Amino acid sequence: MDGELYSRQLYVLGLPAMRRIREANVLLSGLQGLGAEVAKNLVLMGIGSLTLHDPQSTCWADLAAQFFLSEESLGRSRAEASQAQLSQLNEAVQISVHTGDITNDLLQAFQVVVLTNSKLEEQLKVGTFCHENKICFLVAETRGLVGRLFCDFGEDFTVEDPTEVEPMTAAIQDISQGLPGIVTLRQDTKRQFFYDGDLVVFSGIEGMVELNGRSPQPVRVQKDGSLEIGDTTAFSPYLCGGVVTEVKRSKTVRHKSLDKALLQPRVVAQNTQEVQRAHCLHQAFHALHKFQKLHGRLPKPWDPVDAETVVRLARDLEPLKGTKEESLDEALIRTIALSSAGSLSPMAAVLGGVAAQEVLKAVSGKFMPLDQWLYFDALECLPEAEELLPNSEDCHPRNCRYDGQTAVFGASFQEKLSYQRYLLVGAGAIGCEMLKGFALMGLGVKANGGVTVADMDHIERSNLSRQFLFRPQDIGSPKAEVAARAAQRLNPDLQVTSCTYPLDSTTEHIYGDDFFSRVDGVVAALDSFEARHYVAARCTHYLKPLLEAGTQGTRGSSSVFVPHVTETYNGPASAAASETASYPLCTLRYFPSTVEHVLQWARDEFEGLFRLSAETINGYPQTCTSLSDIDRTQTPTILQQVMGVLKVRPRTWQDCVVWALGHWQLCFHDSIIELLRLFPSEKVLEDGTLFWSGSKRCPQPLQFDPSHDMHFLYVLAAANLYAQMHGLTGSQDQTSLRKLLKLLPKPESMRPDLISDGTFTPADFAPEQLKELQERLEDWSKGPPLKPVLFGKDDDSNFHMDFVVAATDLRAQNYGILPVNHAQIKQTVGQIIPAVATSTAVVAGLLGLELYKVVSGPRPLDTFRQSSLHLAENDFIRAVPSAPAVQSFHHLTWTRWDRLKVPAGQPERTLASLLAHLQKEHRLKVKRLLYGQAVLYSAGWSLEKQTGCLCLRVTELVQQVTGREPEPGLRVLVLELSCEGEEDETAFPPLHYEL
Repeated sequence: MDGELYSRQLYVLGLPAMRRIREANVLLSGLQGLGAEVAKNLVLMGIGSLTLHDPQSTCWADLAAQFFLSEESLGRSRAEASQAQLSQLNEAVQISVHTGDITNDLLQAFQVVVLTNSKLEEQLKVGTFCHENKICFLVAETRGLVGRLFCDFGEDFTVEDPTEVEPMTAAIQDISQGLPGIVTLRQDTKRQFFYDGDLVVFSGIEGMVELNGRSPQPVRVQKDGSLEIGDTTAFSPYLCGGVVTEVKRSKTVRHKSLDKALLQPRVVAQNTQEVQRAHCLHQAFHALHKFQKLHGRLPKPWDPVDAETVVRLARDLEPLKGTKEESLDEALIRTIALSSAGSLSPMAAVLGGVAAQEVLKAVSGKFMPLDQWLYFDALECLPEAEELLPNSEDCHPRNCRYDGQTAVFGASFQEKLSYQRYLLVGAGAIGCEMLKGFALMGLGVKANGGVTVADMDHIERSNLSRQFLFRPQDIGSPKAEVAARAAQRLNPDLQVTSCTYPLDSTTEHIYGDDFFSRVDGVVAALDSFEARHYVAARCTHYLKPLLEAGTQGTRGSSSVFVPHVTETYNGPASAAASETASYPLCTLRYFPSTVEHVLQWARDEFEGLFRLSAETINGYPQTCTSLSDIDRTQTPTILQQVMGVLKVRPRTWQDCVVWALGHWQLCFHDSIIELLRLFPSEKVLEDGTLFWSGSKRCPQPLQFDPSHDMHFLYVLAAANLYAQMHGLTGSQDQTSLRKLLKLLPKPESMRPDLISDGTFTPADFAPEQLKELQERLEDWSKGPPLKPVLFGKDDDSNFHMDFVVAATDLRAQNYGILPVNHAQIKQTVGQIIPAVATSTAVVAGLLGLELYKVVSGPRPLDTFRQSSLHLAENDFIRAVPSAPAVQSFHHLTWTRWDRLKVPAGQPERTLASLLAHLQKEHRLKVKRLLYGQAVLYSAGWSLEKQTGCLCLRVTELVQQVTGREPEPGLRVLVLELSCEGEEDETAFPPLHYEL
């Protein structure tokens, strides 16, 4: 298993599931657009082997959604033409092509069979055999703007791990002796939600040790959150400690075979209305299959005669068993038939992503499969007004790569797409999928159109498992440049340019008024809320539609923000701040009580030992002066780390190991002993309460044990990092290191005397310590400079994350803090977002559907959709976005899309003229005017100060207050104002002073 390649995926699926995926054998029949999406996702995620089957030859309509095919593929087998490019995605996956018929002997060789382009008769035949032989079976189909997915995993399929959430764990405060025994959970940990019937196990309990290691037992939850367990009367009295952990239980799924499920469909839906619509779509697909059997083809694009035939066939179908008598929605079925000949890349992405996730569920036993039908439609992409709908002449095939798309929307709309100019911010996983979609849709393919992709990052190996446009040879190259070239290979007509500058406040001279004046819309594919907020603010400023999406594991969301139609972006601003949460220094160093505290401590240790100390030493002689000037609370920490590094200049690998042992002894033994000397476990405060109570946990020193995995990992990682910093060669030979550790004497302590006294304030930087530091720095300055180690979240091979994981675990042991999953430590400290290719494909497809609506022109609010999904739990929610909130002030009303526009005039206005204009035109008496943070005017100023400003031109005043001229090419100064009579919650629209 390539841990680096699948690092983000492992956080979602876990190692056991990934191993089963690597051993799986899947047959995929149908390599049109939908089949290509399924294949792409399975290969990216590391399926063991994939056999392709498709007797159809490539035609023009395929190119609208099938990204492995090109004009050179016309007439060739779709499967054979796709094999080579699929193999390039992941060399570890075995990909073969089956050219014969699908026989029972062939089917028996596979765990999963997926049909994406088969007639109903073949679906029933293959489905029956698979059901009888316990082969997981899926059918996925798209017809224009509707699609469906069917799953049959047999009558006794076991789901080993039904949910994505980690098992609940809580620290124990007390356990009573009785029938039942009552487990009281500690209140200083995050609230845990156990439910009646949950199975739990116990560990780490002192006193009532009989509970440790017992087989899982059910609990009953009391009102106060405590847990009732079995009879504990005969057990030893509880003393302290311990953890209760939920045991996740497997579930059994029972699926019907396709022939029965067609007559009695169980559909995935959120409400009764969705169920009724799904039943109508079910009958529509059945009628389309009947039409295809009768005529040997699908209905012609927007042909009213063919559409009426499909409606009649649907009307003649028997009612579905087990459903209420419902009148058939003939208008819905007619619309489906009219557009059913089309092949759309966003629809293929949505259904292909979900189908691939179901395949992974089948082979891994991870997450609950669909039960059993999923229907999806995006018919709201079509114009509401009948006179605006396409006609058969506009939609007939033209033997071009967009035939599959024009069959749904018409050639006129295709022409409109070709002249669009879009900015894509972010060329990561979602960005790659969006670029692929742009190329297939023909967005910006004409000379006056185009796509700009902006991303400052470079490609890493871990990107390859979900970022479709990148290959191993691209590692280290700029994402934007590689993605642009790859997208152009998909469609040579795509007008795409790359930009490696970030889109933020530092580059507004690049992405300024001129740039945005040439942009029709923006797609944001960003993994930072701070960046999302900035891009959204620019779209609001320039009145540009924004399409935005994100994923985390199997969860995903997509949103659309249209000027004056929807609300503006209002994502979780607090999420960005939480990424850099800080804690009091004394809490981190001496009194940690949560896993977040020890995580931050470990991260700070890395920075101090391997980066800051090296930079401090390299910066001599300025170092001593700067140390004496910094925050006094930080000084002892820096001194301790610098002096630890300076103790002896290492010459060999063994010297680095000795240093690492010494630092282990300082951190996890000596410093704890010293802390307990100052504050003994029995220390009582003046008010009679124990010092070590409440959130203060009394620590216990650890004794170094080289056979303990975390003890050993800490020394291994610290020694290697120390060697890197000193330019020495480290070692990954664990056997040799274990032998060396047995021969070395007891670790020597470094500086335990730097612990605080009873005032809880770290000791001052004493003159003699500064003198000692200066002497050592003087000596060390004669040698080669050190190499500061910059922390990298994906640098497992360089021991970065290993050090933080081991330090976190050991510190948690010191303070009896609830142990944490090591994968979670890596995810939290490295700010790693769990990711899989399937959810990425789905949200990109959902954005593509909203793009159709935005490009088509003015639309009412109820045609747009905000979507959220959770593939692990089969939640698919699409809702109409909120309308923009309206604010008012006396006679004025506005939303966040509005602004007050004032031309600068010739000659340019003075401040007095501007204020007079606002009072005359809008009846606003300004009491405060701002440009960014700079105050241009305040009614509270003295008369003299006001007089000095009122006579100045506005641009002169801005230059005077800010100390700089407006950027060249700037067309608008954005000013903020407050007015007399406004209420606290009033936020006036921005004032656009047009230059």
